Amino acid sequence: MIERAYDGCGRCYIGVRRLSQMSASTSSPERQRDDVLATVKAAGGHVIAWADDWEVSGATDPMTRPRLGPWLRGERGPYNGIAGAAVDRLGRNLVDCLNTGYMMRDTGLALLTYGHDGPWNLDDPNDENRFTMEAWGAQMELRAIQRRNRDAAVKARAAGRVKAKPSYGYRYVRLVPTGAVDHVVLHEHAASVIRNVARRILADPENVTPSSEAARLTRAGELSPSDHRAVMYGRPATGAPWMSSGVRDILRSEAALGYLMHKNRPVIGSDGHPVRIAEPLWDRATHEALRRVIKQRGDSHPGGARVRTPGYLLAGLAFCGQCHGRLKTNGAPSQRVSTYYCNDRVLGKRSAKDCRPAPSFAVRHLEELVENWFLSEYGHGMIMETVFDAGDGFSERIAEVEAARRRLRSDREAGLFDAPDDAEWFRTRYADMGRELDKLRLEPVRPAGMVTRPTGETVEGRWQKAPDVQARREVLRRQEPDAEHLLHPGLDPPL
Repeated sequence: MIERAYDGCGRCYIGVRRLSQMSASTSSPERQRDDVLATVKAAGGHVIAWADDWEVSGATDPMTRPRLGPWLRGERGPYNGIAGAAVDRLGRNLVDCLNTGYMMRDTGLALLTYGHDGPWNLDDPNDENRFTMEAWGAQMELRAIQRRNRDAAVKARAAGRVKAKPSYGYRYVRLVPTGAVDHVVLHEHAASVIRNVARRILADPENVTPSSEAARLTRAGELSPSDHRAVMYGRPATGAPWMSSGVRDILRSEAALGYLMHKNRPVIGSDGHPVRIAEPLWDRATHEALRRVIKQRGDSHPGGARVRTPGYLLAGLAFCGQCHGRLKTNGAPSQRVSTYYCNDRVLGKRSAKDCRPAPSFAVRHLEELVENWFLSEYGHGMIMETVFDAGDGFSERIAEVEAARRRLRSDREAGLFDAPDDAEWFRTRYADMGRELDKLRLEPVRPAGMVTRPTGETVEGRWQKAPDVQARREVLRRQEPDAEHLLHPGLDPPL
């Protein structure tokens, strides 16, 4: 039995496999497995576990790899060594390979690779030289691969073709399964998801933030960007949650405008404008509004204000009827003994000195009462939504040209157009943009802004369709007196 649990025999090895890119057609995992088992068998040992690092570059330090790293750092229990199909499966960086090999030698652990007779002995000059040469060869191969990739990326950018992974909300279209990308289109579902996030944040920036949207999407079971990309390419989802930083990056990136991107910046064409390769998720005016809202909200900084997502329906929305203090909660929302209560008098607040007796309600009882009252009062009301209107298009074009001019100006200040021929190109393009702006500013402009429109949905309908307590909290909050959402005429204003 070449594969069995750790038994302290002194020859318990970890099988090491690594592959930079996984595809359905590759047979490398199986070949690596066969080589590792043959190596371990020849050494008279057995495999107790596999450290499989798929989609991990050879440039990654073995100590930091997701699967192998914990074993090397001593975080996964005892073992006697590692076995790989080749030195380049350990890594393609000479220094990292040598450091790992010496670390294993110094800690008394064995290092085996297919094609080498027995464990590597780095105290032996011949073995040390051979190990160094194989690691060096792996590094030279890595450098050649990196150079080819850089050259291919430069040529792709010059031709206006994509080279990197698709941004969330987009997908690549290939005319043949393994061919080059022919064009880029919107991914219907992902585009609707992120557009809804943008609409919600613009409509209610005080209560809806990237962090609260990340939590909402995770609760709703939406695939995170990494899992969405994995599923698109036939790989299983890992269950990774949405992160607020990921939501912010998508909303703030100019990739959402359909631009060809390089190092998080649009690729500039020969006319000085960004190269557009696909339909935008939203227009420039919406993009600028999103960036402004996220920056003003402060949700983009560690420790910045975030919206809590409590499990209680009335948390933060229920107040004491005597002292008007905000009701507190105790116990988990699912517990039958959990309550809403007022303890402002106990805390010594002057406004609550006459709050006797202090109210206390069972959570389920109060929430049931509020639900029945709320739906009877407002259930037939029409819900209105506040959305961002980009205007008549002139504002968007003006914003596009102004952004292009700012990019050119910042590049010039960074010294990118100091050469005589580049300076002439800069002056020509900058002047052309100035003249285009002058013409656009003469047109009558309907500015962008927030508008309110009916959704065709009643309050009760949305309440019943709400998937969780957070969605119902949003329905309640929308009917607050200061909210910019109107009920149909004939209903009293909400209290």
